Order: sequence, then structure tokens, then C-alpha cells
Amino acid sequence: MRALVILTLLAVLVIAATCYESHESMESHEYLNPFLNRRRASDFIHADTRLSAITRERIRERMKAPLEYQRELCEEYYPCEMYALRHGYAAAYKHYFGRRRTK
Repeated sequence: MRALVILTLLAVLVIAATCYESHESMESHEYLNPFLNRRRASDFIHADTRLSAITRERIRERMKAPLEYQRELCEEYYPCEMYALRHGYAAAYKHYFGRRRTK
């Protein structure tokens, strides 16, 4: 009988400890209105900083350095690429595309 009373008291204490709602859980006021309006819903989400980095990278891809442009042009033409493996891309570009003149 005595063990039953002690066990009941322990059970009541465990239930009281686990079911207690602290002040911190009441701070969010979600228990009153769990839904947010549209304006407040995106307050905690900030713009991605990587987006600006990706934009800058895309701009750099469009504005290539002259030597990089020459190298890509030389890589697309097989004899120029073979010549570049021996003498370098600057010499290969000059050899194959440097003598071109437009009228």
C-alpha cells in the first residue's frame, strides 16, 4: 500500500513536470493564431547573397579577356591547337589568325 502511494506521487510529479507550459512557450503567441499574414511570412527570409555572386560571374563570362578569347578560338581549330601544344597559344593564334586582314 505504501509503495502504491509513493508510485502515485511519483507519477503525478512526472506528469506535472512534463505537462507544464513555461513562459517561453507562450511567447510566440502561436497558440492564439498559428497562421501568419503574407507580409510577416517572409520577414525571416533574407535574399540569397550567392545570387549576386552568380550574376557577377555571368557578367565576367560575357566579358572575356582578349587572351582567353584567342585561346578559345585557337582550341576550336585543330591545326592551331596542335601548333599551340608546341609553341604556345599566343604564337599559335598569331600564326593562324594574326595575318588576317579585312578589306
